[in-house]
Amino acid sequence: MKSTLSRIEDIKRNGYSLDFSTVFNHAFENYKKIALYSGLIILVFSILFGMAFMAGLVTYLGIENISKDFIERFDPQNLTYVELLSSTAAISLITALVAPFGAGFLKMADSADQDITFNVSTIFTYYKAPYFAQIFIASFIPTLIGTSIANFLDSIGVLLVGNLISFIISYFMFLTIPLVIFGNLRALDAIKGSLAIVTKDPITIFAFFIVGFFGSMVGFFACCIGVIFTAVFNTSVAYAVYFAIFGVENTKDPIDSIGESDFKY
Repeated sequence: MKSTLSRIEDIKRNGYSLDFSTVFNHAFENYKKIALYSGLIILVFSILFGMAFMAGLVTYLGIENISKDFIERFDPQNLTYVELLSSTAAISLITALVAPFGAGFLKMADSADQDITFNVSTIFTYYKAPYFAQIFIASFIPTLIGTSIANFLDSIGVLLVGNLISFIISYFMFLTIPLVIFGNLRALDAIKGSLAIVTKDPITIFAFFIVGFFGSMVGFFACCIGVIFTAVFNTSVAYAVYFAIFGVENTKDPIDSIGESDFKY
């Protein structure tokens, strides 16, 4: 079977075809298998993270210093250039560190699709070498670029445009993480691969991107806390799109296939 890189080269030359209803139905059926379990995981870890964050903030600053004025101080328009750079770096770093956790939901989607048992430990699958480093880089670079642009534009009073640019970057990076964990690509190859796939059929991929985004937000509009149970719908959409383009053979357990991956060291 052709490697992922070879398949991407084929896509650059010949393109690919996606049937919207088939991919959507696959995504929805997959989502139903993981929605409850993933929602409970998100709820528990959100509470734990929130408690840890608040405890650290109170310990470091003191509860009397946490106020509306303190929060407003972190508006990009109120930051110095040094603080803006530090904020951009911190956001990018935190996002990259959390990325393997999010990738774990793709692993859960894959397990559910193949009727393989999964549990809480599945979420931490990609905090292992060599996938952690590649996922970290694949998340850090786009986030750094998007956040830098957004913060700079916000700092000079050009509001919302920065957020739009970050949204566009996320769109072009739609398949980056699946290409790392299922396609066994290095971070830079996955970034370039996602860009190539999206630009080859931008309208269809954008349709899936939007459907995944708004599908994930349904729980927020219906009942705010419900978003924790719909958040992974976008994960199922990304998984189904990758599945439709590259096929089931590429979705085998990446940890078991490290020896035959496209990683090169």
